[in-house]
Amino acid sequence: MRKTRIAVFGSTGSIGQSALEVIAHLSDRLKLVAIAAHQSVEQISLQAQKYKPELVILTDPAAAANARSQLNRQIQILTGTKALDRIAESADIDLLIMAMSGTAGISAVLRALRTGKKVALATKEILVAYGELVMKTCRRYRGIILPIDSELAALHQCLEGRDKSTVRRLILTASGGPFWRKGLPKNPALSSVLRHPTWRMGRKITVDSATLMNKGLEVIEAARLFNIKPACIKTVIHPESIVHSMVEFQDGSILAQLSKPDMRLPIQYCLTYPQRLPSLVSPLPFDSITRLRFFPVNYEWFPCLRLAYQALAAGALATCVLNAANEIAVEAFLNRKIAFATIPVIIENTLVACLKQKRKNRLTFAGLRNSEIRAAAYARSLIEKQNTRKDKCLPQ
Repeated sequence: MRKTRIAVFGSTGSIGQSALEVIAHLSDRLKLVAIAAHQSVEQISLQAQKYKPELVILTDPAAAANARSQLNRQIQILTGTKALDRIAESADIDLLIMAMSGTAGISAVLRALRTGKKVALATKEILVAYGELVMKTCRRYRGIILPIDSELAALHQCLEGRDKSTVRRLILTASGGPFWRKGLPKNPALSSVLRHPTWRMGRKITVDSATLMNKGLEVIEAARLFNIKPACIKTVIHPESIVHSMVEFQDGSILAQLSKPDMRLPIQYCLTYPQRLPSLVSPLPFDSITRLRFFPVNYEWFPCLRLAYQALAAGALATCVLNAANEIAVEAFLNRKIAFATIPVIIENTLVACLKQKRKNRLTFAGLRNSEIRAAAYARSLIEKQNTRKDKCLPQ
């Protein structure tokens, strides 16, 4: 049996690390060809020694040079974003795992899809900012996108082989993050924002989970990936994180996917689809589950989710702007430049300003990229103005 040849872009992040575990677990079926990161030299060198890929990519040239000295030419090392593109479209791989942060991997994803490959997509921002273009490319070249995301993978499983006209609603569950009981506090400690009750993730996505922007991004992903109207996508708070999502059909029946909250399961689902194989995840202990709770989302408490729905209704330009503004605002919060409650304010003001400009929304990579750059610059300017005002108010 020929092994599926895989490249993992973003191998040093939490998803990338779990993906390497899954590939090693199924080494009789999966072959690791390449791993990639930006500049995490120590970690990617350890991964190279442990998992033995054929090549390593570090997009930062200085990091690549450092890795060459550490690995002593045992493994081929490439550098630059063009190396990502070259490997993504190479005949040497069958499946690309895209787990790089933000939209840095969009070019590699498009190139992989243009060669008809499978792309296991863990990066929400790519479908949010470039989703219509990505799905158009996927359909044109007959590529395949599989979502490495507990909620989106759950929907994929519930919808598999079913007529979309029979679907009434997609129901996305949200853990609610640390603040689901009372809504967003104005100025919580960074440590409390990053203390997610269920999942262990990177800092950016953990902040997004606290604001529920993460759920907003998933709503946009789901609409684009499954071609479902936004009005047919509902979100609910489910603190136990056992029911990962549900699909309600026209007859009132609901199908749900349940499992322990472990990202190795949706990763394996994507890497082995349509097969089902034994995984590293232990069975769900039904005899010890005492309750599964569901609560409505208060959109006044979580304005980021409301903004995501509004951007989706407004179209491709708006979701691109939303994503760019959110990335800048979250980065500013993590760097202690703005208060936690200011995140949705920056996003909403950027959305309003950029959409007022009424530039023609061209569905091209260059057009969306320019919108992304302008939105990021505007969000930064808002943050700088706010910090300047604060400085002027300080006692001399």
